[in-house]
Amino acid sequence: MTAQATGAENPTLTTTALREAVALPVRPSRPSAFSMTLTFAWRALLKIKHVPEQLFDVLVSPIIFTLMFTYLFGGALAGSTTAYIQFLLPGILVQTIVIVTVYTGYTLNTDITKGVFDRFRSLPIWRPAPIVGALLGDTVRYSIASVVCIALGLVIGFRPAGGVVGVVLGVLLLLVFAFSLSWIFTILGLLLRTPNAVMGVSMMVLMPLTFASNIFVDPATMPTALQRFVEVNPVTHLVTAVRGLMAGTPDTGEIVWVLVSAVVLTAVLSPITMRLYRTRH
Repeated sequence: MTAQATGAENPTLTTTALREAVALPVRPSRPSAFSMTLTFAWRALLKIKHVPEQLFDVLVSPIIFTLMFTYLFGGALAGSTTAYIQFLLPGILVQTIVIVTVYTGYTLNTDITKGVFDRFRSLPIWRPAPIVGALLGDTVRYSIASVVCIALGLVIGFRPAGGVVGVVLGVLLLLVFAFSLSWIFTILGLLLRTPNAVMGVSMMVLMPLTFASNIFVDPATMPTALQRFVEVNPVTHLVTAVRGLMAGTPDTGEIVWVLVSAVVLTAVLSPITMRLYRTRH
């Protein structure tokens, strides 16, 4: 009360005191692009801390899909749930992470509609930092979903022949591909006008890709036309690569296919994303 009264009587003295309080003897150096990116990645994690409900899909979806498909179809398709989970779990893991990538575009669009990204574009920062930082933050979400899915699989009978190394390599390959795939949804997040539109369009793209693949069954029993689609489906290649690593029989050709696809997706889509980010009004 005394300080407020003194400041009101002598505003010049109060302003000088404040300047001295925040004055630095040495001008701080400009943060690097890497540092800025990590700052925005940390921002993405803080959003999860303050709104933990965002983890609901990451924690619950793997549990529901794994239990539902294992116990509904395991006996009919493989003779037992224990035999089916060996085939299913790598596929369910891929499906879970691929679907979670949609939320990258959803949260980006939410920030845009609230005007947060207009504020970022006015700051003297490395321009890609808000986008790349958000993608890195979402990688933590993908990792959490992977841990939940694999832990549940181990509880109900999944025994990967590739051991810990095979499982870790499979998850790393999946995270690399998920990072590159997320650029598609950042573009949708920048183009579409509402978060709900981003979610709707993204699901229309992902549903055929995830269900018309080798996630749930061997495509050998499918009609010929559907088999041709499954063979060129990128999700099929990703599932085969992850399944081989976890089973201890890595398919080098499929692994290379996934890595090259990830590089191409990032090289093509990231410049488009940044151009939209710079020019969007």
